[in-house]
Amino acid sequence: MEFSNFSIYQVLLLLLITLSGVVCSVVLGFPLVIGFSPGLFVLGWLAFTKGFSLKDIAFISLQGVNQAKIVLLILTLVSFLLPSWYLAGTINQMVDIALGLIAPKHFFVLSFLTAMFFSMLLGTTIGTLSSIAVPILGTAAVLGLPIQIAAGALVAGAFVGDRTSPFSSSHQLLAHTVEITVKKQGKAMLISTLTALFICICFYAGLDLFISKDAAEVGRHLEWTQLSPIKLLPPMILILFVVLRIRIVYAFLSSILSAAVLAFIEGTPILPIVNDLWKGIDGVGGGFIHMYELLLFLVAAGAYNGLLEKLYIIQPYLEKWLKSSKSLKGDTFKVLMAGGIISLIAANQTLPIILTGRSFLPHWSLRYGKEELARVLGDSVMLFPGMVPWSVLTIMCSTIVGIPISGYLPYALFLWILPFICLVYSTMIPLLKKKKSRLVA
Repeated sequence: MEFSNFSIYQVLLLLLITLSGVVCSVVLGFPLVIGFSPGLFVLGWLAFTKGFSLKDIAFISLQGVNQAKIVLLILTLVSFLLPSWYLAGTINQMVDIALGLIAPKHFFVLSFLTAMFFSMLLGTTIGTLSSIAVPILGTAAVLGLPIQIAAGALVAGAFVGDRTSPFSSSHQLLAHTVEITVKKQGKAMLISTLTALFICICFYAGLDLFISKDAAEVGRHLEWTQLSPIKLLPPMILILFVVLRIRIVYAFLSSILSAAVLAFIEGTPILPIVNDLWKGIDGVGGGFIHMYELLLFLVAAGAYNGLLEKLYIIQPYLEKWLKSSKSLKGDTFKVLMAGGIISLIAANQTLPIILTGRSFLPHWSLRYGKEELARVLGDSVMLFPGMVPWSVLTIMCSTIVGIPISGYLPYALFLWILPFICLVYSTMIPLLKKKKSRLVA
């Protein structure tokens, strides 16, 4: 079947209804999937007006959902990870180790590194902040250090793993959206990641030099003899499976099961374990009941993406826009601009990744490669929702640390330095390639 062109008015109507519904769901507090449904309905109606049968529409939608099935499975397992680790005593032991190792005179840089370590292991901003924010911020208050700076360091560190960790659902979603492996995506992000981490460490070390130098030595004393190595088994299993290149699904599942067994051995009955895996842990998070709405939204977003891509609705207009592009820098700026606008309106992290990634994928695949698009999206679109005040992710971060975004964002350097690094990198790549070709010649 040949696809008919959609008018600009139909495209604008679709985007307006879709994004308006998402914004309304955030503002009014009802599930994201409900706000997203009108846009999905309009998209199906547009397909029907172009001659697609209901059977065709359902088949294309299921194909879109099928593309996201691995992400849905990983998200389901992530919902069980934190509760299982908490019940096994793993979370508390990791927090004790982290707090015992934080030196007051290097408080900010160590807070950033601690949050980064936890987030790389857990793969979630919210889980990381839920695990360590309260005790670390409490320690900052005791030391008389600015809470806003400590909160900024923690949020920045937490986003390192959310963006970069192979255990992160967002990282997995981006890899599947641009159709590359997680390994290739991590390699594509490596230079900008290391650059941002170096700048962040220097930034927080500088703040320590001027602010934390007079802090009192009142940190928590770590008794190594009281630690139980067996409680670190779940994260060690997770790491071992990844090192051995065993499928991430099996890594999560084995870690969760080992934690559940430890909790049972420690005396927690099976029914409370199942209940906590289902409902989550107060103050820690997790639980399938808190994840299923996001899973339903991802199902709807997968169906939406399948139809959007198959019907070829937005691509012709993006292609016209991209025809004027003459450089990697120009295309990078357009991705940042498109992703930023979608992030402002969508108020969540998932939709900007899917819409921006899938819309720009054909053009970037031909001109620069999928890895380059993954780098640009990872350095921008994955982080933008953490800087939008009305974003769900921002609201949750602000609630956990107890400080408005205006207080901690200036110190959450990792969030806003990467888009600038991304532009600089996109500017330098063609120059370096040109210089290299001259040397070879």
